[in-house]
Amino acid sequence: MKLADRVAIVFGAGSSGPGWGNGKAAAVAYARAGARVVAIDIAEAAAAETAGIIRSEGGEALALAADVTDFASVEAAVAQAVATFGRLDILHNNVGVVMHGGPVELDEGAFLRCLDINVGSVYRTAKAVLPHFLAAKRGAIVNISSLAATRWTGYPYFAYYAAKAAVNQATVALALQYGPQGIRANAVMPGLIDTPLIYAQISSQYGSAAEMVAARNAQVPLLGKMGTAWDVANAAVFLASDEAAFITGVVLPVDGGQGCSVVPP
Repeated sequence: MKLADRVAIVFGAGSSGPGWGNGKAAAVAYARAGARVVAIDIAEAAAAETAGIIRSEGGEALALAADVTDFASVEAAVAQAVATFGRLDILHNNVGVVMHGGPVELDEGAFLRCLDINVGSVYRTAKAVLPHFLAAKRGAIVNISSLAATRWTGYPYFAYYAAKAAVNQATVALALQYGPQGIRANAVMPGLIDTPLIYAQISSQYGSAAEMVAARNAQVPLLGKMGTAWDVANAAVFLASDEAAFITGVVLPVDGGQGCSVVPP
């Protein structure tokens, strides 16, 4: 129970389809580690499903709907979380979206929306939560980035590469600016993870879902198999816990060695 007496607020705590997405697994993993969890998603039903799982396992959870592209929505959710649990200790940012295309194919609206969702979410949630962390003189931020922040992954998604690279540096900026106040900020950089999101946003790049899974598995040096949402969630729990008390400004790859590999995708 390494997170006993902590309150974790998880943005993007739902799943884009049946199964375990990164945010859903993270919210449940925080609860299993002892935290009370505020599960937030743009889809209220998705947040409620995650909160229901936590409660069914004996944990405490609050489900809320919020849009991370709207600061007023984020601020209202944070206020309700504090009103319910009296404090915040962990901010987890999981919201992200993939927009396919290079600069030629991608229209400007889609490009800006990709940045707004992937990077703007980090800005708005931090803006709303940091005052509470500063008052408490402690807090842990975990941002979910992507291996796409640091390398070409074989997919033509220019805006996503740029956005996730920005998430990495935004995490470093948070860590160094607020470290003197006892606030830590780290990021998890997943590689190829088998979640509902890839079937919704990636499978169209392949002939079939089975072809996608086989191709992605083949790129992973560790056992030739994609990771799961639990691999990402377990890393997040560690970074949010006191076991990582002297770790900040780190971008942790959770990628089965793919980031070290010279084998082209």
